[in-house]
Amino acid sequence: MRDEKRPRNPYKAMALMSAISAQLVGSILIGLFFGKWLDAKIGTLPLFLILGLLLGLATGIYSMLQLIKKFYGNDDGNRDQ
Repeated sequence: MRDEKRPRNPYKAMALMSAISAQLVGSILIGLFFGKWLDAKIGTLPLFLILGLLLGLATGIYSMLQLIKKFYGNDDGNRDQ
């Protein structure tokens, strides 16, 4: 459990928020562009675009949760993996 009296570094929090936003936006855009490209190749316009969006969103959320877990796991030096 983290000691609530110890102040957190604001620069680390800003770095975490930047990394989270970059991962979410990046994975969603990659999923969208890959889905659009695949739709253009196959000829099924909205199908793979929507699947790419959902897959990118799921990947972004998963990587965001892993990043937050890693960020908060360093507080007590006791990381569960």
